[in-house]
Amino acid sequence: MGTMVDVRQHAVSGLVPPQTAEQLIREIWPSVTGTSPGAARLGEMLMRSIILAPLGWFLLLPFYFLKVLPVVGKRYALTNRRLMVQRGVTRKASHEIALADIDEVRIVPGSQNGFFRSATLEVVSKGQVALKLDGVPEPETFRRAIVNA
Repeated sequence: MGTMVDVRQHAVSGLVPPQTAEQLIREIWPSVTGTSPGAARLGEMLMRSIILAPLGWFLLLPFYFLKVLPVVGKRYALTNRRLMVQRGVTRKASHEIALADIDEVRIVPGSQNGFFRSATLEVVSKGQVALKLDGVPEPETFRRAIVNA
């Protein structure tokens, strides 16, 4: 990402101007609905039944580890300069968009999942969807963080 800045030198603790350095605002891991929607639906169905809930847990266990493994896992990172989809151990940005280029951030209708508390976000730039974030946990909170950044 860049060099870290000593935030103790700034008037408001934790706030770094984008001209000074890039600072991480928020980082999240996509929900299992973003990595494997079919398995997520089946796991949800099994977990809603009391007797088959452990089977649902074991079904989703490999997808959880695929989500967080450093080699194949991905995460969404919001900095004071850009929004990124990061992959791998080095956290290299596979997709990114500058905050100045973002016109709108919206939750895709019908993508909301109340069980996993996740949804898909679309980042609109110049009238087109520039970035699609699947399976964002607590989507409204992350959407507001992007808009406020």
